[in-house]
Order: sequence, then structure tokens, then C-alpha cells
Amino acid sequence: MDTLTYWNGTWHEGNPAILGPRDHAFWLGSMVFDGGRVFEGCGPDLDLHAERVVRSARALGLKPTKTAGEILALMHEGVRRFGPKAELYVRPMFWATKGGPGPISVDGDSTQFLLCVYHSPMRAGTPLTLGLCRSIRRPTPESAPTDAKASCLYPNSSRGVAEMLARGFQNGIVLDAAGNVAETCSSNLFLAKDGTVSTPVPNGCFLAGITRNRVVKLLRNAGITVEERTVTLADLDDCDEMFTTGNAGKVQPVSRYESRDLQPGPIGRQAHELYMTFSRTQRVM
Repeated sequence: MDTLTYWNGTWHEGNPAILGPRDHAFWLGSMVFDGGRVFEGCGPDLDLHAERVVRSARALGLKPTKTAGEILALMHEGVRRFGPKAELYVRPMFWATKGGPGPISVDGDSTQFLLCVYHSPMRAGTPLTLGLCRSIRRPTPESAPTDAKASCLYPNSSRGVAEMLARGFQNGIVLDAAGNVAETCSSNLFLAKDGTVSTPVPNGCFLAGITRNRVVKLLRNAGITVEERTVTLADLDDCDEMFTTGNAGKVQPVSRYESRDLQPGPIGRQAHELYMTFSRTQRVM
């Protein structure tokens, strides 16, 4: 079994056909999701992912049909069907099927829910190469629903990834509207310089991720100074090491930024070790 989806009160194997051509989400993008991870029988911060998808739904004008507690219980039920050795992505989603009274508005009462659990190998600790995205920037809160993990935000990031792949990188660093560093196309970014860690301060244009926030807390508890501040392009050229945090790869060191070759550094390794140690306390099996 590769994929298991809970929808309409039943678990389905594979990739069930769920959206119809007239569903609001299908053609107007009224869809939100979240993504937790399960590995080694552990599911770090699954409760926070369940809570965030509910907040994201409300930010798009949807009316969640499941509570965070109900979603968490379904997450646990789904992952247990795969066994303790599976490396899984756990993705709850809300979307609208109908439009509202306005020309393209959403009918929040038409909200539906699913939970998709599927095999996804972990990339934690695997080095990444990053370039600087020139083709895109992160939108401002006035121009996109940046306070939600909304599907409609991702085509822009996908354009950035396409640019980076064409240039020989695996991912790219994206700037905000003011020209400061926001994040990568799909994860949050950390820099280390002289033993101090910096990460872009949340300014409304990107989500401060659940893994990001966990790593900030773990590093601070370990006695490392972590500054949430404005990060500039000059900081990228001057730092000793970089690493990223996100649900796909959790904590990953950066081995190259543009023409700079970087070695996985001690703070990035410590962040990875601290996160993995924390994760093993979050048993779901």
C-alpha cells in the first residue's frame, strides 16, 4: 500500500477521484493543506499541523468540518495502518465545492475534508544546493493569503524551482517585496555566523513553519543565540553555514549557495540532532 486517503467517512487506497470540474477549488483554488511527517514510529508536532490546517481554512473563508482533535485522531489511525517502519507524509486538506454570492467568492458552508497519508522517503540531513531566485518574489499579505498554507501560493514557488533546476540547483532562496531574504521555495532558511544563528523574521509574506519554530526553540534551549531579524543578500555571502527546515526534509544543510561551496557546519548538525532527538519523543506507534 502506497497511499491511503480518508474522505467522506471512509478510507480509500490509491488516488481516488474526488474533485469535479465545477468544484470551486478545482478551478478557483479555494484549497488549503498541511503536511506532517511520520518516521521511526514517531510523528513530531502532528497536533500543531492539525491546528494549522484549521486556521488556514478559516483564513480562506472556509468553514472547517473537522476539529484539530478529530484530525489528529485520524492521522494516528491512518499512519498505524502502514506499520512502524514506514516513512510517511501526512496531509490534511480542506476545500470548497461551491461558490458564494459574489462572482468568484467561496461558499464556506460547502467545505469538505480529506486526509491523505502516503509513503515519502525522508531526506533529513541530506545536503542541498541553493541558488538565488530572480524570477519570483514572495507576495505581500495584501496580494495573497500568506497567513494560510494555501495551495494557490505554490504555483509561484514552483516557477522558482523550475528556474533553479534549469540553473543546476535543487532549490532557491526567495526574496520578499522589499528585497530581503524570506525563505526558500519550499522551506525556511537559517544562517550561522560566529556561533550565532539568524533566520528571517516573520513579516507576513511567508509562513514561519512548525519545524522552523521547533528548531528555534530547541537551539535556544541548548544555549545557542537565535536571532529572528531582517536577513539581507549580504548575509548570504558572509555566513559560515546555512541550513533549511521544512516538512519534506526537516533539517537539511546547504552545501552550495550560488558560487559558494559550504560545508555542513556544527550548528546545522546540532539542529538536526536536536530535532531528531525531540522527534523520537513523539511516538504514534
